[in-house]
Amino acid sequence: MRLVWGTVEAIAEETASVQRVAVHVDGAADRSVAVVLIALTGRADVGERVLCNTTAVELGLGTGGEHFVLARAGEGVALDDPVAGHIMKLRYTPLQRDVTAVEEPASPHHAAMSDAVTLDGMPVVCCGLHSQMAMVAAGIKEVAPERTVAYLMTDDAALPLAVSRLVPALVSEGLVDATVTCGQAFGGDHEAINLYSGLLAARHACGADVAIVALGPGIVGTATPFGHGGVAQGEALNAVASLGGRAVAALRVSFADPRARHVPVSHQTLCALTGVALAPALVAVPTLDPGQSQALEVALDEAGVWRLHEPRFMASSPLPDMRGIGVTTMGRGPEEDAAFFHAAAAAGRLAASLLDG
Repeated sequence: MRLVWGTVEAIAEETASVQRVAVHVDGAADRSVAVVLIALTGRADVGERVLCNTTAVELGLGTGGEHFVLARAGEGVALDDPVAGHIMKLRYTPLQRDVTAVEEPASPHHAAMSDAVTLDGMPVVCCGLHSQMAMVAAGIKEVAPERTVAYLMTDDAALPLAVSRLVPALVSEGLVDATVTCGQAFGGDHEAINLYSGLLAARHACGADVAIVALGPGIVGTATPFGHGGVAQGEALNAVASLGGRAVAALRVSFADPRARHVPVSHQTLCALTGVALAPALVAVPTLDPGQSQALEVALDEAGVWRLHEPRFMASSPLPDMRGIGVTTMGRGPEEDAAFFHAAAAAGRLAASLLDG
């Protein structure tokens, strides 16, 4: 961990929840980008001294490779933002934050959540990467444009929803209608204490017809069997099944990833489906070109995916309309890694098809 003081030189981007500022870190030759999470530190001003966590940049990380402002120099009250609730997120850390959880008495949804015990068969797409959820949402809206889609962000990667540029764009373009942040994740339209109550909140507080569960940006991987963020996908499938939902698994497919463990289907997906999931799910299998489809089907069969889960082979279709939103995964777009995006779209279309039985 590395903490360094610096000076804010410009405000590069600003929304209600986050700033990205140009900061000249002490001792550095050039200025860098730093993220200011307004709910934790308040807004930064040009010329202000800020304490930055520079660890991710020092490690050369991709997602998360920005500085984060930890504190602003000054005096008096730096942030005064009380809420009605008393649930803490980022608990027992210097930046612990009070929120109004959707389940607690201070929430306007407390009465509904007091009786919420089932998803009533709601389809839920469970993803293994944050970037999958955009194409999943577009696939749902293509088939069922009038239905309400909720996105649930788990706490298995990024914790602040504000660091995602993708989610605000999807909400702005009407591909996602509501957001729920679960566990230690924070910043959604609704705050949930865990994934189970988050799923129930999507159904009973947001009025969702379909939900998408995906961890935030910045998945962790170690090339070991269970040492990765993809385990969260299997846990989500279990949660959906236990609450009476229709679980749909999105496959992480690639024929362009230079790492063999992610081709043709990621070892993280196979781990989630065969090592973590305890309840059966529907698995959306995209139609690709003949050679790729054969390789994908062989990999799924040899891994033993069909011993528990049910395949749904989805017809070949053009990618759904992203309404001008650019989407990449690991720096690759649909032109470089089409199979990834077709697999995610297939999961969204499958979930939407379940709405009509």
